Amino acid sequence: MALAFGSTVTLSQYSLNFSSFNSSRFRHRIASRQWLNLNHLYVGSHRFGGITSRCSITNTDVHFNHVATENETQEETSAVGTECLVPIVRLTSNILETESLSSLTEDTYVDSLLITLPVLSKEEQHTLAATPAHPMGLYALYASCLAGNLVEQFWNFAWPSSIALIYPSLLPVALMGFVSKLAIIAGGPIVGMLMDHFPRVPAYNCLNIIQAATHLLSATMIIHAHSVPVSASSLLLRPWFIVLVLSGAVERLSGVALGVAMERDWVVQLAGVNRPIALAQANAILSRIDLLCEIAGASLFGILISKYDPVTCLKFATGLMAWSLPFAIVLTCLTNKLSSGVLDRPKCSQTCCRTFTEGPLLDTNNIVDKGVDAIKLGWKEYLQQPVLPASLAYVLLYFNVVLTPGSLMTAYLTQSGLNPSIIGGFSGLCAFMGVAATFVSASLVKRLGILKAGAAGLIIQASLLTVAVAVYCSRSPSQQSPLLFFLCLIVLSRLGHMSYDVVAAQILQTGIPPSKVNIIGTTEVAVASLAESAMLGVAIIANDVSHFGFLATLSLLSVVGAAWMFCRWLLNPTDEQRSLFYFDARC
Repeated sequence: MALAFGSTVTLSQYSLNFSSFNSSRFRHRIASRQWLNLNHLYVGSHRFGGITSRCSITNTDVHFNHVATENETQEETSAVGTECLVPIVRLTSNILETESLSSLTEDTYVDSLLITLPVLSKEEQHTLAATPAHPMGLYALYASCLAGNLVEQFWNFAWPSSIALIYPSLLPVALMGFVSKLAIIAGGPIVGMLMDHFPRVPAYNCLNIIQAATHLLSATMIIHAHSVPVSASSLLLRPWFIVLVLSGAVERLSGVALGVAMERDWVVQLAGVNRPIALAQANAILSRIDLLCEIAGASLFGILISKYDPVTCLKFATGLMAWSLPFAIVLTCLTNKLSSGVLDRPKCSQTCCRTFTEGPLLDTNNIVDKGVDAIKLGWKEYLQQPVLPASLAYVLLYFNVVLTPGSLMTAYLTQSGLNPSIIGGFSGLCAFMGVAATFVSASLVKRLGILKAGAAGLIIQASLLTVAVAVYCSRSPSQQSPLLFFLCLIVLSRLGHMSYDVVAAQILQTGIPPSKVNIIGTTEVAVASLAESAMLGVAIIANDVSHFGFLATLSLLSVVGAAWMFCRWLLNPTDEQRSLFYFDARC
């Protein structure tokens, strides 16, 4: 109670006696004996000299026995003794007046704040949306991504070529790829869970060290294999090959975790999740760096292998790996420093973090159970994410293993008698079209918004691939011109594919909570690997060249299904979708 006219209120005694409790009703009685000392009352200040009240509650009845003057209270205070359960409290007028003035001051301040709050114009909002939160940190991140991707892409072309020179069969390479897919499917959610529960920078540097160590171990095993004679029957049982398979699986798993951390978490923290244009541009630059490193890595290894023997090329690769590791670690720490320590912010609460890390994590009797629980949790979180249709559309694109510049397309074109230079040009044009898509995706986000830009990319890809499959099915086997037109349509479809790849990354970055970004991201990669493995299994069964049209139709259906799923999600938005993409004015 606040008395602005300045009164002194003395609460003498509250005697609470609960001898018996009557829950049926409360009876309130106010005693008739009241005294008000009005000696100090005057018109100018409306001041009361003193008001004292004594209340007692007995048998759930409320009694206001009397309201006495201050003098009577002083006389009764000495006789209260131990019967007083609550001490005397005095409220003076200066406190009440201060509280009233303070409340008035706060209200006035809030009113003035609301009145003077600036409102940004559309041009200023657009400028803010296109300005990253930590631009210098993003530049350091780009440099770190360039160093890591160049080494990784160089190694991705070096190891299969070096093994193929030892054993002229696809079996060793296929076996290593299959084991790596299994490692991602089984270990992806576990690694993602661990990364969500550990600080960003130490976890990222630890994965960099693990990946570099596996690169060096794999290179050492292949160099050893080139120095000893190898028989075709005993290759798969050699110790060096077993170590090579295991180290390759660990390398792929750590590489996937590094990619998820950088593309789904770090770039969001540095660009700003509520700055869609800046985030789209950052995603486009990361994809551009990845594609350019893929082209540069393949070209560099091709030049080296044409001039030197495989062992020399592998030694060059080991030197490149050893040089890039400290450079990557320094750039990682520099990224955090230039962004004012934004990467040191916690990703989840302590309660959330204890759900997996509580208990002895390295206990051999408990580690299997924790691993199974992590896999279950990863799938559960993946299926419960708010942008699941966008992620499922992304996964469906991995069923398209035929209408892409991959190994199956290369094998088919080779067996169809096409010139090797045309095959190489087809792969190179697809890569450069991916680079062009990184520029187109940022423009689409700026013009259409995030969600509509993703729908546009999928519709472009599905439309062009539909025409491509129709051209392929209507051609005669002896005609080369329809086959070249078929390849040109696939090259153009890569524009839509890579555009959605960039936009989908931003959609998932926006919709997935920071505390679950790694476990959901690695689980998504595991699901995509499972889809790709399933389609490769179908290709193994239908391995004849005459069945290529059937495989192409299955790939087309997966792309059309992805476009339908995403557009249906876009046309029927939920309240959660609107809240997540509130900044997308065109959503």
